[in-house]
Amino acid sequence: MIVGLGLSAALVAGAALPAQAAGPPEPGPVAPQGLDREGLEATLNAVRDAGMYGLYSSVRNGRQAWDGAAGVADVETGRPVRPGMRHRVGSITKTFTAVAILQQAGKGRLDLDAPVARHLPRLLPADLGRRVTVRMLLNHTSGIGDYVLGAFPSLAQGSAASLDEERFRSIAPAELVRLGLQAQPTGEPGERWSYSNTNYVIAGLLLEAVTGEPAQRYITREVIHRAGLRETSFPRTPVIPGPHSKAYESLYGLIDPPRDYSVYDMSWAYTAGAVVSTTGDLDRFYRALLEGRLLPKAQLAQMQTTVPVTDGQGNVLMNYGLGVYAQDLPCGRFWGHDGGVFGMGTFSLSSQDGRRQISLGINLMKYQRLDAQGIPQQHPIDQALGDHMLRALCGPGAALARGTALVPFPTQQVLVKR
Repeated sequence: MIVGLGLSAALVAGAALPAQAAGPPEPGPVAPQGLDREGLEATLNAVRDAGMYGLYSSVRNGRQAWDGAAGVADVETGRPVRPGMRHRVGSITKTFTAVAILQQAGKGRLDLDAPVARHLPRLLPADLGRRVTVRMLLNHTSGIGDYVLGAFPSLAQGSAASLDEERFRSIAPAELVRLGLQAQPTGEPGERWSYSNTNYVIAGLLLEAVTGEPAQRYITREVIHRAGLRETSFPRTPVIPGPHSKAYESLYGLIDPPRDYSVYDMSWAYTAGAVVSTTGDLDRFYRALLEGRLLPKAQLAQMQTTVPVTDGQGNVLMNYGLGVYAQDLPCGRFWGHDGGVFGMGTFSLSSQDGRRQISLGINLMKYQRLDAQGIPQQHPIDQALGDHMLRALCGPGAALARGTALVPFPTQQVLVKR
């Protein structure tokens, strides 16, 4: 059987790396000016009509803005979702963490190509600590396994029991790293791309070693506040602060009906996925990043140096940098990340100049069903989400090549055979 995980992990088991990542393609046709507000509302409603409980979206095109919501925040009471609701953004946290690390690199306090052992000499086994570099953590080429199945072992048996049993557990970052080291390595350091949340827990501990303060405190002051974000935080309790939706997890039908996991101790996600934000704040964050207000030019260029992520047939699914990835659409290249925790999914993409943006959140996760081989099958929600995102970023006249689709959450599932 193949089961999906709650925090971002890649659908691709691993992608071999070339000696040098290719540069970005030439920009595509310029998207139509202005926002198609009626089209955005229609395509957002289509996602709800396809079966999504509730979702909210913030779209920007220059100085023009559109914020919409459709569906319910609570399926029992019918309470509607509203624009601006707080939301667990999962692995979009990785961009925040990568920015913090790159700030330290810009100040000369760490070297991206230095071994992790230089700053954390006892965290990893000696040989591994000397071979894994800071860059390998940030672009997921360390070969270190993911800790999520170790933290929630029932998932490997096709059961959601661990999700409920560990709802209020507090787990230390060092324990998460230990679980990641116990998992099967995905390759030799630098050999291939393979998504692992353990990388970004180590990055958080590295940040603490370099700055001498808790990683969440540093990221809050030097990343969140510097970007001017007012609705973004690392939550201090299991409750999402401020107005928010419930978070419904289906786990591919294993939880039927889907169960609410909005109240959850997020220590298990740490600097890999614990941030709470809004879609509007995410647009502001990526705009500040791409406009050069959070990193020096040299460090932003490092962040956007990518390795290709390919499927089993060699097709490039995305190009992953340091805490961000690039997706190429008919109207050009867009940068951002996606994230997922139990019951909540988030997606954010921005053009290189930060003018065209979409950030979107959903409150029902792993709504797909598995086929006889245990592979998630495309759901009408997926197509509807892709249509809304393409409308937001490229305008009403854009179309993907025949036989292709815009994958809304490309890093949201890992296939685990048992």
